[in-house]
Amino acid sequence: MSTPADATHVIHRGGCHCRRVRFEVEAPAEVEALDCNCSICRMTGYLHLIVPAARFRLLSGAEYLVEYTFNTGAAKHRFCRHCGIKSFYVPRSHPDGIDVNVRCLDPGTVTHLTVTPFDDNERDAQTAAIAHLTKL
Repeated sequence: MSTPADATHVIHRGGCHCRRVRFEVEAPAEVEALDCNCSICRMTGYLHLIVPAARFRLLSGAEYLVEYTFNTGAAKHRFCRHCGIKSFYVPRSHPDGIDVNVRCLDPGTVTHLTVTPFDDNERDAQTAAIAHLTKL
């Protein structure tokens, strides 16, 4: 069950497949997520919900997280070392934020989901077009 964080946000809880990693995030109940086609997002089916770091809390499982970086090394991809699920990470585009995988949220708090495609091949144009979804 969610509790209001303010007038527009609820507390969503989620985590990895084995439930060793658990978190909560303050975000709207009506979630607007990005579906990026870059190599790692496409291969993992990640749906992005980017929030300021202050609206994210790791509840348990820090000891199970391993980090993977590639290309520029700016994004800090964090996976559960037991089940392999990346339920959140620090994105290259918003290094002061947290990017939560909407597919890793527990059922019951998302009242509506809108998915917007993000073409990583046109990163600059796409970033400007979807700025309202990633305001920190």
